Amino acid sequence: MEKKVIRSVITLFFLFILIVSYLIFFKKNQLEETKLNVELETTYNSNIIDGVEYVSKDSKGNEYIINAVKGEIDFLQTNIIFLKNVTALIKLNNSNNITITSNFGKYNIDNFDTIFSENVIIEYLDGKITGGYLDFSIKRNSMIISKDIVY
Repeated sequence: MEKKVIRSVITLFFLFILIVSYLIFFKKNQLEETKLNVELETTYNSNIIDGVEYVSKDSKGNEYIINAVKGEIDFLQTNIIFLKNVTALIKLNNSNNITITSNFGKYNIDNFDTIFSENVIIEYLDGKITGGYLDFSIKRNSMIISKDIVY
């Protein structure tokens, strides 16, 4: 008789643990699904941003500031933002500032690479460079400017 009671208590205990675990797992999944739905709605609603500004600084103290009237986050690559009416300022420690403007831009928030397009104007000292396309990359603490620049 004692063994039956002990077996019954152990069986009930394991059954209780199993039911509680199932309920916790089910509710956790339900909460995660709800959270995912809220995040998707938020992302969709906040896809277009007015008054965009990103600032980055390298280990040498050089600064890269990019502003745009409007930005749109890419749904498939959330690290990419498409910009309109772009102005970038490159503040170099041991040199004068460089200003870049364009109608459109594509900015990578992870590595700061920027593609400027349509009516690209680069101003440095008293000089001005114009072009249709500029691929600006920051690599290993140095800045690289390349492609289709017309003097």
